[in-house]
Amino acid sequence: MMSQKSKLQIVVLISNTGTGSNLKAIIDGVERDSINASICAVISDRDDAMGLEHAKAHNIPIEICPIKEDLLALLQKLNPDFICLAGWKKIILDEVITAYPNKILNLHPGLIPDTVEGTVQNPDGTLALWNKGMLADKAVANFLNNKSTFAGSSVHFLTLDFDFGPVLGRTFEKVENNDTVESLYARLKKKENELYVEVLGKITHS
Repeated sequence: MMSQKSKLQIVVLISNTGTGSNLKAIIDGVERDSINASICAVISDRDDAMGLEHAKAHNIPIEICPIKEDLLALLQKLNPDFICLAGWKKIILDEVITAYPNKILNLHPGLIPDTVEGTVQNPDGTLALWNKGMLADKAVANFLNNKSTFAGSSVHFLTLDFDFGPVLGRTFEKVENNDTVESLYARLKKKENELYVEVLGKITHS
């Protein structure tokens, strides 16, 4: 009798900069089988990250890795199939990216093109903003400052090219006339959570 194939293993990397909403979305996706994988560990660079409470509530192993040079050895010990960045704020060293090609997923608060010279169009045909090098709040403010008609985010594989790599999915959110950074990001964050689960569902069920 052929043995049943074991589930894929995911590691989620977080920090204390956010609320852990993407981690929570991934946990929920795993529990309802939208994501065909198990979370073998949540890694944080700090022990005060809010997302760790989600890991504790679901009995997911926790690892604290404050030194970026220690990350590769920890990942090699855990041996995940995919690594999900969900608010991780430390630099991912080239040695880690090289060791896990097309295995590290990142959520970027902008619309990453398919080629470095390429562009992405918003649903209304206007040019979308890449927001290269910008973190969440600054990226959302950039949508407003440039009077973009849509905000958006991309899930992509991390590569040695900064804020660029094969795009696995994009999401858009219409900018309203009275939007603030807080109101726009609140709506976009919900779509980011859904997008991350959708992308992980596709790659773990393939």
